[in-house]
Amino acid sequence: MVVERMMSLAELSELLGVPLSTLYGWRHRGEGPAGYRLGKHVRFRRADVDAWLATQADSASASR
Repeated sequence: MVVERMMSLAELSELLGVPLSTLYGWRHRGEGPAGYRLGKHVRFRRADVDAWLATQADSASASR
């Protein structure tokens, strides 16, 4: 069984190009990608991030 490496909040922040404070706000409001608390750390699966991104498409740009 292969276990994929999960991303940290800092890695997700860099990937998405948003500040860490934005990610913390999204998590607090339940708006961001699914995250997993592992002890004191929060981690994200790439597949969950990709799925969440697919739901974030701007409807105005999607219709072009």
